[in-house]
Amino acid sequence: MTSWDLAAIAAVMLFGVPHGGLDGAVARRIGWSQGTTAWLGFHIGYIALAALVVWFWWQWPTPALAIFLIISALHFGQSDIANIPPSINDRPNNRWLPLVAHGGLVSIAIPSLQPTAVEPLFAILVGDKGAAMLLQSIGALFLPWLLSFAGYAVYASKNPAWRKPLNSLITQLILVFLLPPLISFALYFCLWHSRSHTLRIWQSIEDDRERRRSFIEAAIYSLMAWAAALVFLLFFQGSLSASIVQLTFIGLAALTVPHMLLVDLAFNTKQQRLLP
Repeated sequence: MTSWDLAAIAAVMLFGVPHGGLDGAVARRIGWSQGTTAWLGFHIGYIALAALVVWFWWQWPTPALAIFLIISALHFGQSDIANIPPSINDRPNNRWLPLVAHGGLVSIAIPSLQPTAVEPLFAILVGDKGAAMLLQSIGALFLPWLLSFAGYAVYASKNPAWRKPLNSLITQLILVFLLPPLISFALYFCLWHSRSHTLRIWQSIEDDRERRRSFIEAAIYSLMAWAAALVFLLFFQGSLSASIVQLTFIGLAALTVPHMLLVDLAFNTKQQRLLP
């Protein structure tokens, strides 16, 4: 791994991971009780679900990575278009095209455009055989995804609200084509996904007391994640590069599952119900 790769992973850990620390605030926004018992129950359940994902990955790494790529595509796609208010012209059935186009950036475009660089990363996570199988499967999806991207471009040309997210996606694709995969992923994860999610949730919190509580929770979760990462690196037997890659992506998978269930299913579903 190059120094730039290490810097990219450090950015993901330091600036990307903390955006999930606001999930407690999201839970309260959708009606979770603010009592002490309910608060403890939420956080214990959240951590237990993350631990279950780690256990599943160690037992069945190839299916785990495949599932992680699928749910990441759904989560990133939903997040990238969350700020586009539904209109008469595109609600609800026509939003699938932008969702597929944005969702495929990380899970399809990066492995397909940078297969030589992605293969050793996948091999660290699932072994050589699993990496080859996953890359072959992803490669078969690249052409259909390109067609969806082209359709999205035509769709955005007729719907001005989608032009800004389309331009962002084009910028991201250029970065994916030009930069190594860890760097382009870190740029997307930190500058687009994490930033927009944090701003969206933070702006939805109007009460100052709730903001202070949410900030403290996010800080504690971030410190816990960084401490767990440090313990993993200190005690895991293996090369430092392999340990860092496993820590980053297995850790992201563990955090993404409860985060996605809360944000994409519970929170977004409630927001849709509130629309006129």
